[in-house]
Parts: sequence; structure tokens; C-alpha cells
Amino acid sequence: MSAIIPEDGEVAFEPVKVLFALHQGLDALDFIGPLEVLSTARHDPKDSGSRAFECTFASDDQSITANQGVDFRSNITFKEAHKRLAEFDVLIIPGGNTEFVLKNKLEPLSLVKAYAEIQMKNPSRERTLMSICTGSLFLAQAGVLAGLCATTHPDSIVKLENLCQSTAQRDLSERTDVMEERYVVNNLRFDLGEEDDNPYIRRRPDTGRRPSNARKGSFSFKQSNSRRESNARRANLKLGGLRVITSGGVTTGFDAALYLVSALVSYESANEVARVMQYEWHKGVVVKGIDV
Repeated sequence: MSAIIPEDGEVAFEPVKVLFALHQGLDALDFIGPLEVLSTARHDPKDSGSRAFECTFASDDQSITANQGVDFRSNITFKEAHKRLAEFDVLIIPGGNTEFVLKNKLEPLSLVKAYAEIQMKNPSRERTLMSICTGSLFLAQAGVLAGLCATTHPDSIVKLENLCQSTAQRDLSERTDVMEERYVVNNLRFDLGEEDDNPYIRRRPDTGRRPSNARKGSFSFKQSNSRRESNARRANLKLGGLRVITSGGVTTGFDAALYLVSALVSYESANEVARVMQYEWHKGVVVKGIDV
């Protein structure tokens, strides 16, 4: 939940709960990039106290060593993460050391699968699963990319295609449309407001139409979790409406995270984060959405 309205009419903001799944040998920027974006985001860019995201770090070990040699400390174990998984609005999966994880069937594979299952059992809540770089290979192995569109690092596109094909044969599931983009978003659900272009994405072809102000702001996240018609339509989407975002190489994690800010907080907040970070936001594509 990102915004609530108490009885006195004053708007109070609650941070969106994010879980980062950290594994040994991950790529540092896959983790640090999105973390920097989400940590900078505010519901009200003018109010430093209106923090938009609350991040938790899970791993098998208290200390995780990235591929670059830097160590990160986790807050909770994967065992505890599984117990608390339903309370998180977003699960983020960094890439790196993918061959070892896939070969040994290690976390975050079961965590990814469990998160998707939670959404399918309870589609009334809005949840997002996001991978960075080769983290999409973990999503593919877990079977959550079936019938969706996805991307990964350009050097791993063929590997992702092969893995998705193998998983489809294993699970007798639908194929995955693998594309080379900055990021790819599935199960968009911004059906609030006027029928107009979605302000959070660059769609192709670009119609040049003015974005609708009715769809901006933190209340979109709150309303999408409570409107009956939204919930019913979400249940008919893939994975119970779980929003699945995959991104390309490591720097695209900034772009995907900025999209996440725009979708769960506001477009203005995402632009302010990009300004503060002196980063040019490169937009990706959104597919299979009910208002696309």
C-alpha cells in the first residue's frame, strides 16, 4: 500500500515493501542500481520524509560476495523470506553467477516460483516480480515467463531463448517471446482514469498524445489493490496479474527501477529520481496489459 487517507482527510504515505533476493556471485550493480533508485524515490519529491520504498535483503548467508568482490549483508534468510513472502509488494532478482545457481538449483529459484504462486492464489493484491540482467534466466527456469515477453543481457538472449524453450517443454506450457529491449513489462494494470496514453511508458508507435493526469500519483497503487473491477480483470491475466518486469544489461536496472517508481508512486517522482541521480531514463516497452 502506498497511500492511505485517515479520517481527518490528511494524506499519509506508507512505503511499498520490496524484497531483494541476493545470491553468492551476483553482479553488484544489478543490486545497487535499483536500490539507489528506490531509496531515492519519495511520494512527494518536496518532502524528504515521504519515503516511497522500504527494502529488505534476503540471502542464504549473512554476507554475500558479489562477482566484483564487494560484500553485502542481508537482513533475513531465504527461509524467513519464504515465510514472509506474502507481505512484499515487489520481489527483485539480480543476475550474475547464473550457471552455478541453475546447475545446483539454488535460491532464488524456489523463491521466484513461490512468489508467483502466492499471486495466483491471491490475485486481489498487486505484486511485481522484477529481474535485472541475467536474473531473467532464474525466472525462466522457475517457469514464470511462460506466455509472457522477456529480455536479458544481449549476450544471453540465445541462452534465455533456449532455457525458455526447454522449460516450456518441461512444463507443457506456452512459449516466451524473447526480445532485446531496455526492459519489458508484462501485466500492466493501469485501467484507472481516462482512456488515454499511459504516461509511464514509451509505446511504439508513438502517437504523440498527451498523457492523462488522471493516472498519475500514488493513489493509483492504492486503488488498484481495492477496486473490484481491477481485481477481477487482474485474476484473468497471466500469473494472477503478477506484474513481471525483466531488464537487459546491468545499467538497464536503473531504467526498470525508474519505471517501477513511476508505476507504483508517480511519473513525477521517477523523473525527480532521475534528475537527482543525473541519469537519463531510457524507456522500455510494455506488453500484455489490459489498457494497452
